[in-house]
Amino acid sequence: MSLIRFDAVSLEFGDLPLLREADLSIESGERVCLIGRNGAGKSSTFKLITGRLQPDSGEIQPRANLVISELEQALSDAGEALVRDVVKSGLARIEALCREYERRSQEHLDARGLAELEELHRHIDSHDGWAIDQRVDTVISDLNLPPDKRMSELSGGWKRRVALARALVPRPDLLLLDEPTNHLDLDTIQWLENRIYAWEGSVLFITHDRTFLQKLATRIIELDRGKLTSWPGDYQNYLRRKEKALEDEATANARFDRKLADEEVWIRQGIKARRTRNEGRARALKSMREERARRVSQPGKARIHIEEAEKSGRKVIQARNIRHGFGEQPLIRDFSVKIMRGDRVGLIGNNGVGKSTLLRILLGELEPQQGSVKLGTNLEIGYFDQLRQDLDPEKTIAENVGDGRDYVKINGRDRHIIGYLKGFLFTPKRALTPVKALSGGERNRVILARLFTRPANLLVLDEPTNDLDMETLEVLEERLVEYSGTLIVVSHDRTFLDNVVTSTLVFEDDGRVHEYVGGYQDWLRHGHRLAEHESPVAAKVPVAGAQAPAAKPAKRRKLGYREQVELETLPERIEQLELEIGELEARIAEPGFYDGDHVRVKQVLDDLATRNEALQAATERWLELEEATSG
Repeated sequence: MSLIRFDAVSLEFGDLPLLREADLSIESGERVCLIGRNGAGKSSTFKLITGRLQPDSGEIQPRANLVISELEQALSDAGEALVRDVVKSGLARIEALCREYERRSQEHLDARGLAELEELHRHIDSHDGWAIDQRVDTVISDLNLPPDKRMSELSGGWKRRVALARALVPRPDLLLLDEPTNHLDLDTIQWLENRIYAWEGSVLFITHDRTFLQKLATRIIELDRGKLTSWPGDYQNYLRRKEKALEDEATANARFDRKLADEEVWIRQGIKARRTRNEGRARALKSMREERARRVSQPGKARIHIEEAEKSGRKVIQARNIRHGFGEQPLIRDFSVKIMRGDRVGLIGNNGVGKSTLLRILLGELEPQQGSVKLGTNLEIGYFDQLRQDLDPEKTIAENVGDGRDYVKINGRDRHIIGYLKGFLFTPKRALTPVKALSGGERNRVILARLFTRPANLLVLDEPTNDLDMETLEVLEERLVEYSGTLIVVSHDRTFLDNVVTSTLVFEDDGRVHEYVGGYQDWLRHGHRLAEHESPVAAKVPVAGAQAPAAKPAKRRKLGYREQVELETLPERIEQLELEIGELEARIAEPGFYDGDHVRVKQVLDDLATRNEALQAATERWLELEEATSG
């Protein structure tokens, strides 16, 4: 039996139809990706599944006792709540059933009451409801969460991990993930991929991360013009079949339109023809007119133009022996790079390692503590991240992009702002909407539209792909590949990096930034690991000249013989574990790995998880023994 079914479900917001008599079925054990343009209704479909929205017509049929858990796109503000309590709140439903069981078990029950109590016990048992604290501890340990920290103390990436833990802890029959990779760093995205791949329940997810989609989806459901269409197989199979389907649709529509035109000519013939016309043919024409009126045309494609400035000098940026950090911990050390005109450079690293800091240093916005940066001549810089702060939420899209003007200069010619915004998938009506009413993906499109009206020969894009739909992503990639200027990109989108950049600067676990030829997959083949510098605690901006409070010296103690031997052997143990982890990650990164035998794939993923846990335990033990002797 299906976990949940939609039968002829329709949903409208005002005059905007999101679903038109749409059908949907999710089966056990599936990993399904829901795709569609920004604003097509994907998140609303999730709300229909969870019951937060009711359809205008049609029927939604969930399986009895279906457990659904959801990671929403927008993070809720849990304020001063402890991490452990937030994670545990994911089990609120089963906790309530346990309390109900305890209450009813104290009552004097008749035969019917005892049968109901037995059924309640069986339900709690089937959902492992008697080990709530253990389940919470397991998930917290898996995600390395700080259970006693308050949510207000956490950085954005760690709040996302807590939300993931809350969604995973109920072990749902159906797990809903709305843009789960947002705000996550590369290591956590890969961890999530492995976790979802091994998940025994069903998963329905929305994502713009094509690597994540390709690795996980066993089926794709497309929301297009109000209809839900199922495409079995992975993303590459969908692309092939979708292209063929669009060609067939265009051919069928053209044939239909030609026939309709012929019939319209026939019906308008002279008086004599009207007297002798075929009434059945006239009724058929009326039916064809109605069918044509119901047709929803394929929406226009994104059209992105990047306004280029005159060529810069041949040498764009030269950095020598850069060192920078906060306190005694350097984020960047002994870093040198030469960026030439036309280079396309990607910055790769986990959250908190210093990517944005390095960008600011390279652009001359931040002076490094050591070393020098020299910018080339005739530079016109377009900086995506800066425009995030420049958007006025009270003004409309058109006002923000055109700076209040009705026309923008494109290719040396004036173009009306409404026509220009159509290329970024904003209808004339939507272009007059205040920015504060937009989704995350729409805001990013506004920033791109505004950025690309400004002539630039050095484009700096800090996470430009967040929340963009895949069609816009692909068009953006095409334009960036054609762009003749210099490009620097920070992104966690691995496919985007592979398609756009020709070299990478990577923050690795030896504490240095290394340069490689090629994109993300080219770096991955080297078998190196990324640095992990982000603390769960929200970053505090250091005050200039402020001194960190002096820490109390730990009391030194003498290690016993066994502890001394353990301390001496731990570095070798840690090195061996890191080597084994690197080999396993390289195997997982091989093309076709996830297409292999499921048992073998799961074994490799389990081995990787086991070694990661062992590495963490060994590193913590080594630090404990070191601190004891050097305190």
